[in-house]
Amino acid sequence: MTQTRVWTLKALAEFLGASLEGDPSAEVTGLSTLQQATGSELTFLSNPAYQKQLRTTDALAVILKPELASEYNGNKLLLDNPYLGYARISKLFDRAPAAAAGIHPSASVDESANLGKGVSVGANASIAAGVDIGDDVVIEAGCVIGADTCIGAGSHLHANVTVYHGVVLGKSVRIHSGSVIGADGFGFAPGTEGWTKIHQIGGVVIGDRVEIGACTTVDRGALDDTCIGDGVIIDNQVQIAHNVKIGENTAIAGCTGIAGSTTIGRNCTIAGAVSIIGHLDICDGVHISVMTLVNKSISTPGSYSSGTVAAPTKSWRRNAVRFSQLDQIAVRLAAVEKNLASPDLPSDDSE
Repeated sequence: MTQTRVWTLKALAEFLGASLEGDPSAEVTGLSTLQQATGSELTFLSNPAYQKQLRTTDALAVILKPELASEYNGNKLLLDNPYLGYARISKLFDRAPAAAAGIHPSASVDESANLGKGVSVGANASIAAGVDIGDDVVIEAGCVIGADTCIGAGSHLHANVTVYHGVVLGKSVRIHSGSVIGADGFGFAPGTEGWTKIHQIGGVVIGDRVEIGACTTVDRGALDDTCIGDGVIIDNQVQIAHNVKIGENTAIAGCTGIAGSTTIGRNCTIAGAVSIIGHLDICDGVHISVMTLVNKSISTPGSYSSGTVAAPTKSWRRNAVRFSQLDQIAVRLAAVEKNLASPDLPSDDSE
């Protein structure tokens, strides 16, 4: 059973570097939302849409922006970025059980593998020859680590992650259950007798502080490596194809698919269900909205979108037909504009 962690408001204020207004000795036992918080829990306000809940919350204390301090009469921690404060403090109240260092008796670890200090290897995990694992790495139950893979210190692989051979994971990488790193990219050459497999000779290189969600796949490169930069965060069920390059601190939401040999810059955000075709270059600072199809390179930072929003089915069907007529309409409009601009049009002498 996980023990409840208790922190005083003074300790939390010091941890966050926040200004405290209220009782420094008040004890916080957990985090919650403004609406659900109890009298021993800490909450936060970052979205102005929930500001009215300051009047009704039962929370022990609220993390607020300084300019909203007068809107709440209870205990408060004042920060310029309450959401970031909440993110940092959530680590203190994490209830996930800590893994004990050591190798479970049912795990299979090749004698040539090198395991650092404090490594935890769970039940039925398999670690192949030539693997190098840094200090304080956690390999949970059922994970498979292929030959000659390197895993940096402080990384955490949740249950049933599969890492193929020759993969490099940086420090403090976290990969959630069901993800596969280093599977073959989708490479086949057509011939008279069908498809001939192109063996994927490259690997995968993942930087430091990367987090990868559940059931995501990162394919190995065909010749060069697939590379994911430091600080990248990737949601669940994302497909990253062979030879993709992703720059530092880019965020990718669930069900996105990125085709092979595309390069994505630093500090980009890619929303859910985005499709990006192969061999494109996307520059730094690009923000792609939900369900967008990216079919050409982007060289200017900014926000990009495509697709249509939901509508009643009858209306959507009519509009779908009109979409197919847009080219004809454009040609007719161009002809009309050309005629209107022509100096050879006959004058009206009827008056």
